Order: sequence, then structure tokens, then C-alpha cells
Amino acid sequence: MVRYRFSLLLLCLLLVTHHAGLRVALADAGLYGTVGAKPIPVRELKLQLSKLSLTELERRLETIDSQLEWLCPISLRSGVGAVGIRSSVRSDPHHAEWFEVELAEAVPIHYIALVPTIWRDTKTGLRADGFPIEFRVVVGTDGDSEGTVVASYSAEDRLLPRIAPLVVECPGIIASWVRVEAIELSPRLWDSQYVFQLSELFVFSGDENVAQSRPVRTSSSSVAEGRHSRYLVDGFVPYLMDAREGEQSIAFLREGAADGDYEFTIDLGATRTLNRIHLHAIDLSDTIPQANRDGIGIPKQMRLEGANQPDFSDAVLLQEFDFPTVYDLGPIIMRRFPKTPCRYVRLTAIEPDTIMRSGKLTPRIGFAEIELFSDEKNVAAELPVEANFVVNNPVRPLSALTDGRNFYGTILPIREWMIELARRHELETERPYVAEELNRRYSQQKVHLTWLTWLAVLLAVGIGVTIMIDRMVRMRQLANLKERFAADLHDELGANLHVIGLLGDLAQAAVGSPEKLKSLHQRIRVMTERSGTAVQYCTNILEAKGLYQDLYEDMQRTTQRIMADIDGELSFEGDAGVLKRLGPRTRADLFLFYKECLVNISRHSQATQFDARLTASGSDLSLVVSDNGHGLTAPLANKVPPSLQRRARLLGAQVTAKHPSEGGTRIELNLRTRKWGRRK
Repeated sequence: MVRYRFSLLLLCLLLVTHHAGLRVALADAGLYGTVGAKPIPVRELKLQLSKLSLTELERRLETIDSQLEWLCPISLRSGVGAVGIRSSVRSDPHHAEWFEVELAEAVPIHYIALVPTIWRDTKTGLRADGFPIEFRVVVGTDGDSEGTVVASYSAEDRLLPRIAPLVVECPGIIASWVRVEAIELSPRLWDSQYVFQLSELFVFSGDENVAQSRPVRTSSSSVAEGRHSRYLVDGFVPYLMDAREGEQSIAFLREGAADGDYEFTIDLGATRTLNRIHLHAIDLSDTIPQANRDGIGIPKQMRLEGANQPDFSDAVLLQEFDFPTVYDLGPIIMRRFPKTPCRYVRLTAIEPDTIMRSGKLTPRIGFAEIELFSDEKNVAAELPVEANFVVNNPVRPLSALTDGRNFYGTILPIREWMIELARRHELETERPYVAEELNRRYSQQKVHLTWLTWLAVLLAVGIGVTIMIDRMVRMRQLANLKERFAADLHDELGANLHVIGLLGDLAQAAVGSPEKLKSLHQRIRVMTERSGTAVQYCTNILEAKGLYQDLYEDMQRTTQRIMADIDGELSFEGDAGVLKRLGPRTRADLFLFYKECLVNISRHSQATQFDARLTASGSDLSLVVSDNGHGLTAPLANKVPPSLQRRARLLGAQVTAKHPSEGGTRIELNLRTRKWGRRK
């Protein structure tokens, strides 16, 4: 239980610190992905995805989804504001245009962010308008007009469609100017004329946007409402900062007159070298349409002062703010000024914003956040703010000015915000291809599974059929064995016992002739031994060595034994080699068939003569046995005796029984010797 509680506590601590340090850790470790690198062409991306295993694809999709959960969503502004910069209109897309920002000094460049101008297309939704198809980013120093190309893009890099910024990662090259050169223009959406447009250009040296409010030179420009070269570096973007983490903060807002000018004072606690301020405007409501314009509560004129004495007796002017038009206001007002060491900072509203209340103008002032930067760090975070007026709205306290949060949650550094938006676009662009490849693999698996299922069914059916056939074959084999066993006992032992009986009768008649009696006894002895051998091998008569090696000679001998008192003989015609090429079982069955024919004549026909002819020609073998007896009696008048029919079936031959006109019986057996299993 103690271990469980400790693990739970550790998990809670990890969750608390997760969002606070995750972005910084990922950025330092390079785990934002390939932000700034050239996107992979679609064909190459599909080829790379096709080489990944199913597990790797699933892991990749999980990684994309997990990153998309905490990356900043692209939340768009509304209302009126500066759009950015636009070149002159061209009829030819292959017309070179460029925008160049002159920096205050040569500094190392780490990231360059190009924010597109966004247009709402009635057919396809939101799209970048006038973003170049082919362009390059060039940096250089004074005296170097050619510069160094740090990135170049073409149509194969699938940058469009997009609404997210494009972030170019630079190797820390020293530069005093940055130029974006458009080689192939894209058509603007409303009239398909070719222009080069950008909403904002950020140049980051570390976390510092060194392009802020710097001079801009252009190859051409088109001045219109909300479009001017100065808007390229005014810091206003078409997005709202939504970090998707941190608690919501209600912006500070106060309405009503104050004694003199509105003043906010922040004690930094120690002397800090300041060079930048970010003023976050009050976040507008999420209603559609919105009831207020951007920059409500922002004074029309302000003054920022710094001092090291609490009474500002040594005050130094850091920045003056003047917002003559609505295009000079935006969600985040960024200003850079010369580095100045100071401890106390005072923001004074010279001309406050006004609102009509009860038929008269009422002054008001408000901000969502005040950030003061020293060495790229917001040194005003969580510090108390003092004002020269009374704050009587507990829902909008002064502490909201430095709590590090806006209406959506945590306030991020601008560079990190741009990187997250760019990374989200890259992941959202890649995800459909990963999902498509996964769906293709799943479809293949489904097909394979279907085939495997059918194969398993067929295999099961095949196994069942095989078992059934095997059982039937075994039952048939067993029936054949039983039939052969009965036939062998009947034909072999029955014939031998009949011969022994005949020899016994002869021996009884030869009592007075010792020599003849001795010969008969020897023959009885031989038949007894032969019968013993037959009994021993009755289950497989083929194992009886020495039996039926010379078929014709064996048939001659058995003729002499069985038909001793009946006239007749066995004759052979044809090729003797046919008999030698017969298999052992065929020879045994043929011999036993002939033997049974002789026994039947000797026992039942009362014949005085018989004739047997064995004919072999080519692939045919025939055996004809006839006698002059009284013939077959009912019910076998025109049928083959069962014992002969059974043996013929085992032999696989055709047998017929006939009654010649001269009398007696004629048994004829026809056998094809070239069938499988009948030869050696």
C-alpha cells in the first residue's frame, strides 16, 4: 500500500510538471520533428511509409496523435486588422518578386518564420493566399548583395495548401539582412492574378525577433487597406495564442476616469537590462459575430519609462506607443528598444481608449498581459503591479497583468508558438498518408484473413474428407482382407483337403500293394505339409516362399494331383514371358482360381474328361476350363459358382460360365495383364 501511494504521488508530480517543461525539453532535444527541414515529397513519403512494418506505422500514428494533443491549435483571429504585404499584380507566375528586411546589426540567425496571408475560399475553406510555389530564403551581411541561400522550396515540397507558418531552421549564420525571393508565384484566390503575399516575417536570433519594426525593401508593392510593407514586421499574425494548457485568465479591464493619466508600475526587484515589451490585448469573446474590435482597452497613446529610483526621478523613456489606425492594433503588441538597465518600469496611458456609456464617452484601459524581457526572459512574470487608480472589480484584478496566462491558458514565447504551429501543420499533413497506409495494410490483412479463414475451412473439410476416405479405404481393405482370407482358406485348404481325401481313398484301395501304398503315403505327407504352409501364411499367402514361382509347372502338378482319375490335360499357348512378368498376388490368385475349377469338376461334375487351356498373348491372358459332366444345377444353372466369382473379383478379371451343346460346363477367365499392380 505504501509503494502504491508513493507511485501515485510520483505520477501526480509528473503530471503537474509535464506541461511546464515538456515543450522546452522537446525543443532542446530536437523532438519537435523536422521543423525547418524541407518537407518530404508525397511520392517519397509514401515509399518510406510502405517500407515500415505495421507496428512501426501504428507507433508513428500514435506519436503523431500524441503530439497533436498538446501542440498549439491554429486559432484564427477575426475582425479588422493588418493583413500584411503584397507585391504588384502579375499575369505571369514566373515573375521574380522579393521582400527584404534590414536588421539593426549583424546577428546569428536561428529561425525564420514566414506567416502566410490567409483567405477564406468559398469552395475549399481557409487557404494561404499568394504564398509562393517556388521560392528561396537568402541571408547576408552588409556588402554581400548575393547572400547565402538557407532554404529553397518548389512545388514538389507540398507546402500548399496551408494556413500555418513555415519555419526555416538556420545554422546560426551571421546576417544583417534577410530576403525572401519568390521565383514562381501562386494565383490569389479571388481573381487568379499572380501575387506574392505574406502576413508576417519573423527572424529569430535565439528567442528575439530581430526583424520587429525594421525597415523593409521590396521588388514591388501594392498599397491597399491593411496592406503595407511595414505590416510585414509589425508582429501581428492572423492567429490567436492558444497553448491548450494552463488555466484560463480573465484580462484586466477598468472603466472610468482616473486622477490624471492611467499609470501601471512594476518593481522588478533588481536592476534588469530590458530591451523588449509585449502587451497582450484583451481577448475578445468567442461569439460570432464579435461585439468588440481588436485592442479594446488599449490606450491610443502610451509611454513606457524605466528608472532605478522608485520615484522615477531618473526616468528614461523606453518606448512611445501611438495607434492612429485600427491596423496598428492586434492581439500582441511587440516593441523592441535599446537595451536599458532599470529596476522600475512605468506604463502611462496618455490618451486612453473610450467607450460610449449612457450617452457619453467613458475612458477605459485594460490588458491581458504585460511582458518585459531581459535576455529573452520575461522578468515581469508573477510580479505585483501597482496602479494610480482604484481597482474595484475582483474578477479582473491587477495580478492578471503578470500571471503569464491569457484567455486560453499559458502564454508561450513567440518563437516556440510559431514552431508549434508549423509542426502541427507538418503532422496534420503527414497523418492522412500514415492513416491511408495503415488502412491499406488493414485491408490487406482483412483479405489475407479471409483467405486464411477459407483455407482453414477448406483444410478442415479436407481433413474431414481425408479421414472419411481413409476410413472407407480401411474398411474396404478390411473387407478385402476378410474376403481374401476366406477365399484363400477355401481355395487352398479346401483343394488340399480334397486331394488328401482322394489320396486316402487310393491308399485304402492299394492296401495290397506296399509300393503303391508307400507312394500314396508320401504324396499325402507332401499335401499335409503344403496345407500346413498354407495355413501358416493364410493371412498373406504371398509370404509363402516357393509357392507359384513357376506358375505353369505348379498348375501342371496340381492338375495331376486333383484330376488323377479323370482324363484330360492342361495346355499352354502364347508367350511364356507373360506369366513370368505377373505379380506374385496375381500368380497366386490365378493359380487358386484354376485349382478351384479342378476341385469343382472333381467333386461335383461326375465328369470323365476335362480340358484346360491357358493362353497368353500381348496384354491378354485367358484360362478356359471345360468338362463333360452334368453341368451346373439350379440355382447356378447360368451363373458362375460363388467361389470362382469371388476369386475372379480379387483377381480383377472377367469370368463367365457356359453350357456347351455337347454337355458339361465351360468356365472362361479373361485377364488384362498390363493394369497397374498385376506385374512385378
